[in-house]
Amino acid sequence: MTEAAQDVRDAGATDHGPSLWRQRDFMLLWGGQTVSETGSAVTEVALPLLAVVALGASTFQVGLLTAATTLAFAVIALPAGAMVDGTAKRSVMIVCNLLRLVIIGSVPLAAAFGVLTMAQLYAVAVAAGVCSVFFDVSYQSYVPSLVRAEHLMNANGKLGTTQALAQFGGPGLGSGLVWSVGAAGAMTADALSYALSVLSVLGIRTREERPRARPADGTLRRRIAEGLRFVLGHRILRRVVACTATANLFSGMVSALAMVFLVRVLHVGPALTGLVMAASAVGGIAGGLFAGRLAERLGSARIIWVSMLVFGAPQVVAAAARPGWGVLLFPLGWGVAGFSATVYNVAQLSYRQSVTPPELMGRMNAAVRWVVWGTLPVGGVLGGLLGTLIGIRPALGLALVGTWAAGWFVFFSPLRHLRDVPGPGSATAAP
Repeated sequence: MTEAAQDVRDAGATDHGPSLWRQRDFMLLWGGQTVSETGSAVTEVALPLLAVVALGASTFQVGLLTAATTLAFAVIALPAGAMVDGTAKRSVMIVCNLLRLVIIGSVPLAAAFGVLTMAQLYAVAVAAGVCSVFFDVSYQSYVPSLVRAEHLMNANGKLGTTQALAQFGGPGLGSGLVWSVGAAGAMTADALSYALSVLSVLGIRTREERPRARPADGTLRRRIAEGLRFVLGHRILRRVVACTATANLFSGMVSALAMVFLVRVLHVGPALTGLVMAASAVGGIAGGLFAGRLAERLGSARIIWVSMLVFGAPQVVAAAARPGWGVLLFPLGWGVAGFSATVYNVAQLSYRQSVTPPELMGRMNAAVRWVVWGTLPVGGVLGGLLGTLIGIRPALGLALVGTWAAGWFVFFSPLRHLRDVPGPGSATAAP
């Protein structure tokens, strides 16, 4: 890293604790992500509602649509990581958000002309997913260049809180927009959010370290293999990946079933569906806010498995929700799941960033995303199939239990014997 870049990173930092509030570039990144995440949360409500209400999509079609949003992670995540490691990550983020502005914006445009179809929704979900792959790999690899290593948990906690806040406000905003301007019109908010995110990233002054020159024999396949070898050869990382991939498989099922469960089983109206899901995001907000404190009290390594197996256990009550007052069990269980998932994601991401060499950061993130996000579309299809074959409620209950049980992967690993995340040079950190 250049001396100038280090000076910018250290501006406002003290030796007595985190001072990210005074780091201009991180605040710009955080602010842009807050707006963008909120817009994306609006689309998470508007897109399936558009399919169910406006186009009369079946349960299986909604499952396919959910799978399409994450399909790209299974297909192109690995080459994306290898490409990002040799590219300025800030530039990749800007291009991806400009493309998503156009892609998402095509939905309200098609609806205005009366030519919107399920085929277009599938295409939009896949294309936006491709951009999300490159953006997310770049984004997670870019954060360590903006903040010091000891501030990573704090930074990831703030970003996790942003995601949870978006899930809290986005669905409520989305349901309000759906009620007032329709589901297609509500997606305009997401398109505009990407424009604001681009402006915030453009304002960041810190420039990351120039990517190392690629060796002459460094083919794309070889660079991909290096990232996979590092992740799968690491005795703790591979267990974290197995846990996250399994949890995401069942979370994909939950995502495919949740909207249908609320509308067709609990008889929650489309305008109130977003509000129910927004109320459940309180748990995610709390998870982001308290992840750092819990890690200090319980241990930054121990919190990874505790968040899954202890904090996440009560989430199964969501499947027991009933029409009427019993519907409150859904946001309660969903909120517990949000709290557990946010604490877990902040902890495991901070661990990955701490033990990975900078030159492998993009490939590590891509390899992890390829595995853990690659199970999401499978879960979406599986959720649609099981919801059709055995019923929506039993399938949802199975998915919630599976999400919780994934935590046993990290419990039965060397991580169980650690209290805190090791430093990059320690023996525990090494593969």
